[in-house]
Amino acid sequence: MTLHWFLMALQGESGRVRYVVWVDAWQMQCCGEPFSVGGEVTWALSDQPNRPWLATVVGAPLADSVTHAEGHHGPWPLGQVPLVLTGRVVSIRSAFCRYASAPSDDRMLLPVQGSAVLHEVSRADGWENASGDLRFNGYLVRLDVNAEEPGRQAD
Repeated sequence: MTLHWFLMALQGESGRVRYVVWVDAWQMQCCGEPFSVGGEVTWALSDQPNRPWLATVVGAPLADSVTHAEGHHGPWPLGQVPLVLTGRVVSIRSAFCRYASAPSDDRMLLPVQGSAVLHEVSRADGWENASGDLRFNGYLVRLDVNAEEPGRQAD
């Protein structure tokens, strides 16, 4: 299932470009607008997602497939101006993982490698129910963008 999803992330409809976008839970909870599969979104995107962190919370193969990270506040990588684009949501996966105390400081929690659990959902509002000791981290979103409308730099 995961490999199939990854391969589908690379294929867009004719004349469209497929992005795989990470959307942080906290960004959605703060001031994100709910979105659904089939709906259109306009997002500010960084083409430098935090892949090392994503590898821990969604697994390395999916982290490697992430092309962009959505953000409302930044901070954006040094010197980067985010790209603002509009696209159609093709799929949404909510991402969860376990956290454990850091070896050097039991007051700090770190994601546990290999504990990722993902669920296909049809709608995202930033609030997903976690079960057991899992914590909700965000969404992996496949987004189709018109190849002839690549977006604009944010103001």
